[in-house]
Order: sequence, then structure tokens, then C-alpha cells
Amino acid sequence: MPFTVFRPGAGPGGGRRPVRRQPGRPGAGAASRLAGTLALLVGLTSLAGCSLDREDAGPTDGGPGPAVSAQPSGGALPAPDVPVGTSERTLTVDGRERTYRLYRPASAELTAPVPLVVMLHGAAGTGAQAEESYGWTEQADKGGFVVAFPDGLNRAWAVGPECCGAPARDGVDDVSFITELVATIGGDLPVDPARTYVTGISNGGLLAYRLVCDTTVFAAVGAVATTLTGQCPAPKPVSVLHIHGQQDKTMPYGGGPGRRDNGGTGRNPVKIDGPPTPELAARWRSVDGCAEPKATTDGPVTRTAATCAQGRAVELITIAGAGHQWPGGKPNPPRAEKLLDLDPPSTALNATDTIWRFFAAHPKPAGG
Repeated sequence: MPFTVFRPGAGPGGGRRPVRRQPGRPGAGAASRLAGTLALLVGLTSLAGCSLDREDAGPTDGGPGPAVSAQPSGGALPAPDVPVGTSERTLTVDGRERTYRLYRPASAELTAPVPLVVMLHGAAGTGAQAEESYGWTEQADKGGFVVAFPDGLNRAWAVGPECCGAPARDGVDDVSFITELVATIGGDLPVDPARTYVTGISNGGLLAYRLVCDTTVFAAVGAVATTLTGQCPAPKPVSVLHIHGQQDKTMPYGGGPGRRDNGGTGRNPVKIDGPPTPELAARWRSVDGCAEPKATTDGPVTRTAATCAQGRAVELITIAGAGHQWPGGKPNPPRAEKLLDLDPPSTALNATDTIWRFFAAHPKPAGG
């Protein structure tokens, strides 16, 4: 079953090896961070799906321990410039210098291939914001995997000519950037290609879906408060977990334009016109050759899960009463939540723990 609308180009980009930088200072004052962020939220605020507070916080639930790869990759031995903890790094793709943060936990046993998770922030967010808001570093400590937090140019990601923001207007190829990012990290660390995953919220989720439409890099995708826009005529099978609040007005659960949709025009084009979320899940079940889904409800959380060919799975988690947010993420500062009309993170689910458990259970099958 094809996905339709448009399809951006997705050729691989050239680039240089990343250069280590000193990590940013996490102790900066909340007031100055808020002021700086407010100044950058024009036009894309409701696509952010992110907390504006920059102090570390994250889920406390346990998760699966480090998984063991059945098929070791040909990854390199760890390079000396990949320290334990977070490092800031750069990569040049299509003549543009791109930035990302790379978190290597002490628990990652680099004597064997390790999983990699790429976390894509929402519009108006950053890699640092995503690292601090959603708890992925804490989850990596428990699970023994590496996490990359790339930065979109001008705090947005291009998924086609009509979305989103300046990168879309300027023809930025973010598919090439993320593809090259994964290859670069795999050259510096022994990353397992069978356990390479992508997750994202809002605009970052749009790019996550674009990546699994246009490439075969990832074993599974975890999409939060997002949809699929653009043409996706022949995607390869991939495990899919989609988490969505039923009251989301930015990426509507029922499909169609969101509240900041401008038809993909102007200096900051934003066109959000995806299918109803249950229909999107059904399309992925068709791609993956799945059995009929089974639905279970526990309070506000409904899970519609299907087992698929070659051990893959497609699961939709619907949260009643929730809006445009990362469930279990750090709460928004009250002032910012009021001024910017941000939806509070749902406490009904820990999205980070849920996504990692799904990832850990669904590596690429043998042969791809």
C-alpha cells in the first residue's frame, strides 16, 4: 500500500570525520535559556514537542540490559576521541557543517558490536534539548547502547520541499545527513548494523519516517507525536512503534493539517497533512506482512500490536487525553507552557523506556 504526496531526494552525502569539541555547560541559568529559546520559536513553536527547561531529567523505569548481537558487524575498535559520556561533534555533508552530540555510556561493552539509537528532536528543539528532556542517556546507561542527538539546521528538519522551516525552503538533505552520521559513528565505534534504530518527535518523527521510507539503515523506528508526509511508494519492511496522543492538535491523530500548517509556503514552510494515525499503522502492517492486530487497553493507554514476518512488529500506542508531547518526558516550565501553549507530557506512559524495549526486541532479521 503506497504512501503519497511528495518525495524528496535522498542520495548519500559526503563528509569528514567528526571533530571532538568540549561539551556545552549544563549548568547555565534557566532564565537565560528560556529567553534564548523563546526568541527562536517564531513560526515553528507548536511543532517543537519539547520541554524548554534544560536541566537533566529522565525516566526511572528499568529497561532491558545490553542485548547480544547474533551477527557481529565489521565496526572499528573504539577511537580514542570517543570518550565515555557526551561529546559534541561535527560532520560536513553537502558543504554544510552539521553538529551532533554522541553519548557513550560506561556500560557499553565495546569489545563487541553495540546498538545505536538516533534521537531526532522536534522543531525549535536541539540535540542538547532532546538529550536533557527525554531521558535517553539514563536509558543508555541501563541498556549499554550508544545514542546520537543530531541538530537540525535552524532547529528544524527538512522532509521535503514543503516541510519544515528554513531547511525545507533551502533544500537541505537531512536524509543524507543522518545516513552519513550513522556511517561516521560506525567508523568510530563498533556499532551493530542489525541494531541501529531511529526515534523522533514531531518534526523529528517526520524525518524518522522519511528515513525508513528512503533507506534501509534502521532496524526499527519509534515515532512520537508525528505522522508520515510525502510519497513512500515502496518501503522495505521495518519494525514500527508509533506513540500518539488523541488530543494532539499539531500532528492530529485523525490526520489532516495541524494547527500551524501554512500549506508549505513562505519563509518557514510547514505542511502537515498525514493520514489518520490508525490508518498509518495499518499501512505499515501491510508493508511488514503482519497478522491481525490485537488491542489491549489499560486506563488511558491503548496498545494495538501485530506480529509480522521475520520477527518484526508494528505497534500503535494511543493515549487518551494527551496532546503533542513526549510521554514521560521532563515537565515544561509552567510559564513557558502557558505562554507557548505547550501540551504537558503525559504521565500515563514512559515513552523512552517503551521505545527501547521495543527496539531491543526487534533487531534486523538475518539477511536484512
